[in-house]
Amino acid sequence: MNDSTALRLQPASLPPALPPAPLLEPDHRPLVREYLDLLLRWRFLILGVTLAFALGGIVVTFLMTPRFTASTTLEISRESSKITDIQGVERDASVADQEFYQTQYGLLRSASLAQRVAVNLRLPDDPKFFALFRERPTRPAFALTNGQYNAEGHAERVRAAGDLLLKNLSIAPTRLSRLVDVRFSSPDRSFSAKVANAWTANFIQVSLERRYQATAYARRFLESRLNQLRTKLETSERQLVSYAASEGIVNLPGGTGADGSRQPERSIAADNLTSLNDALAKATAERIEAEARYRQAGGDGANGGALANVAINNLRQRRAELAAEYQRLLVQFQPDYPNARAIQAQIAQLDKSITREENRVTTSVAVDYRAAAARESALQSQVSALKGDILDLRRRSIQYNIYLREADTNRQLYDALLQRYKEIGVAGGIGVNNISVVDPAEAPEKPSSPRLLLNLAIALFAGLVTGIAAAFLLDQVDEAVADPSDIGRRLGLPLLGTIPRTTTEDPLDSLFDRKSEVSDAYLAVQANLELATDHGVPRSMAITSTRPGEGKSTSSLALALTLARTNRRVILIDSDMRSPSLNIYADVDNNRGLSNYLSGLDDFEGLVHTGLPNGFDIMTAGPAPLNAAELLSSDRLARLIGELLQRYDHVIIDAPPVMGLADSPLISSRVDRVIYVVEARNSSVGLVRSALGRLNRGNVSVVGALLTKYKAKPGHYGYGYNYGYGYGQGEAARNSLTAR
Repeated sequence: MNDSTALRLQPASLPPALPPAPLLEPDHRPLVREYLDLLLRWRFLILGVTLAFALGGIVVTFLMTPRFTASTTLEISRESSKITDIQGVERDASVADQEFYQTQYGLLRSASLAQRVAVNLRLPDDPKFFALFRERPTRPAFALTNGQYNAEGHAERVRAAGDLLLKNLSIAPTRLSRLVDVRFSSPDRSFSAKVANAWTANFIQVSLERRYQATAYARRFLESRLNQLRTKLETSERQLVSYAASEGIVNLPGGTGADGSRQPERSIAADNLTSLNDALAKATAERIEAEARYRQAGGDGANGGALANVAINNLRQRRAELAAEYQRLLVQFQPDYPNARAIQAQIAQLDKSITREENRVTTSVAVDYRAAAARESALQSQVSALKGDILDLRRRSIQYNIYLREADTNRQLYDALLQRYKEIGVAGGIGVNNISVVDPAEAPEKPSSPRLLLNLAIALFAGLVTGIAAAFLLDQVDEAVADPSDIGRRLGLPLLGTIPRTTTEDPLDSLFDRKSEVSDAYLAVQANLELATDHGVPRSMAITSTRPGEGKSTSSLALALTLARTNRRVILIDSDMRSPSLNIYADVDNNRGLSNYLSGLDDFEGLVHTGLPNGFDIMTAGPAPLNAAELLSSDRLARLIGELLQRYDHVIIDAPPVMGLADSPLISSRVDRVIYVVEARNSSVGLVRSALGRLNRGNVSVVGALLTKYKAKPGHYGYGYNYGYGYGQGEAARNSLTAR
C-alpha cells in the first residue's frame, strides 16, 4: 500500500495541526549599515538634489555682478605716544585688556561712523550711489526732481546710505597682532578704495574728537566744581576771620617745613609762654648759681667770688711779694730798719685794700642773689598768668579750629582740582592718536566675488546635506516595505522569497516560462518551504495579503504550479467568494465551487475542476453568498480540507486580503501554515503589522512572507517584475490555464 492509498483510507477529518511557526525578532543591524542602506536606497534623490544645487550655484554665480574688495590696514595701539607726563582723562588699557580691541572693532562698525563717511563722500544726495548697489527705494525721501533728490529727505537718505555702507563693510582683525583690515566691497573698484580710505580717515578723526570731547567734558565739569569750591572756600575763610576777630584770636601764620608741608598757625600767647618758659628756666639757673655763691661767701669770707676777683688776686700777689721781700730784709736787718718799715707799711696798706675788696665782693654776691631771686619770681608770675590766658584761648579756639580745618580742606580740594584742570587742558591740546594707517586701500585689479569654485563647493555641500536630510526625512515618514531586509527587520517574519517585477504585459507568461526569473524565484520559495517544517512543505496553506493587488492570487498559482511539477497532487482553492479570480485564470465556469460546499453540499468532487493541463486541480469560489464570513466560520471548511488532504498532497487556498474582512483570519485558522504576501514599495508597514496582529490573535501560524513586485537595484539582491491582483475585476484576465 503506497502513501496515496493510505491517505485515501484516512477519515475525512482535519489532520493534526503543526506547531506554529515562530516569528522572528526584528533585525537589529549595525547603525552604520542602516545608514549605508538608507543612502543607497535614496541615492538618486541625494544625487538629484546635489546636482540641482550645483547647477543652481553655477547659474547664480554667472548671474552675480562682479564685486571688488578694497582693504585698508590699520594699527590700533593700546596706548598713544606720550609727549608729556600728564595723563589724560581716559583710562590706560592693560596688556591683557582685550575689551579695548573689541570696543575698537565695534566702533569701526558703528552706524554713526557709517553715516559720517556717507556725508563726507556726499553719497546721500548721489542717485548713482544707490543705483550702484541696485537699490530702488520708493519712499518719498528718494523721489527725484530734475535728476536730484529733495532736500527734505536728507536725514533719511543719510541713514539709508550708512546702512548700505555697513552692509558691504567687513572688519578682519589679524590674530595675535594690533593690525585690523577694513574691507569694503562694491561693483566699482575705485569706489571701493575710496570708501575704505575714507572709512579709516574718519575713524581716526572720530577717535581724536572723542578724546577731545572727553577732555572738554572733564574741563567743563572741573570748572563747575572749581566755582563751587571757590565759593565754599571764600565762605569758610570769612567765617574763620570773623570768628577770630570777635574772639580776639590772633595767630601767627605757620611756616613751611623741610618737606614743603605747611606748618599750622601759632598763637602769640603760645609764643610768649614759650619765651617766658625759656627765660624762667634761665633765671632759675642764675638764681641757683647766685644763691650758691652767696652761701659760699657767707661761710668763711673767702668765697668763690673773691677768689675769682682779678683785683683781689693782684693785691694778694703784690702782698706776697712784699712779704717775701720783708722776710729777706729781716735776715740782714732789724724790723725797725727803714726799708723794712716801709715794706711793712705797704703790706698793711695792701691788707686793708684786700679786706675792702673782699667786703665789696661779698656785698655784690648778695645783691646778685637777691636780684636773681626777684627776676625768677617775676618770670614765674608772668608764666602763671600766661597759662591762664592760653587755657582760655584754647577754649575759644575750638570753633576757630573747626573753621580753620574746613577752610584748609576747601583750599586743598580747590588747589587739587585747579592743578588737574590745568593738566587736562595741556593733555587735551596735544592731540596724539593711537591709530595709524599701515597700508592705504588701492583699487583692486581682480574681482573678489563671485568665486565659481567656492560657490560650486558650497552648493555641492549644501545640496549633499539637503539631499541626505531629505533622504532621512523621507525614510522616517516612509512606511513602505522597501527591500527584502525590511521583512525580517520591520515585520519580524522569515523571508520565503523575493519575486521580481516582470516587464511582460502578462505576468503568467513569465510564470509558465521555466527559464524566467519569476519561475526561479518561486522554485526558491518552494525550497524554503521544504525547510519550513519537519515534514517539508506544509500540506495545507493559505496565501493572503494586507490588501488587494499585492500578488497573492498569482503566488497561489505559482506555488501550485511548482509543486505540481514535482509530481505532487495539488489542489488550488479560491476562497475569495467576494471577488473570485481563479475561474478567470483557468477559464472555467464559476457556477459551482467552495460556496456550494460551505452552504451544505457534501459532494465536493463535483465542485473540483480536474484534468487541467498544468498538473493541479482547481476549486473555484462558486456563487457569491449573502455573507461569506458566516459560511467560513462553520467547521465545514476544516472538514473540506481534511477530506481533500486524503486525496491530495497539498491544499493551497487563495485567501482574501486581511484588512477590512473577517474571511482571511477564519480561513487561516483552518490550515497548517499561512504565507503572507507583501508588495514591495506599496505596502505600509503599519497596515501589515495590523494585519499580522489580527492573524496572531486567531492563533494563525504564519510560515513566512513573500516580497512581490520587487524591482532590483544595482548592489541589491532580488529580481524585478510587474503584475497585479485585480480585486473585484472578474473580467480582467485574458488567458486561461487551459490554453497553456
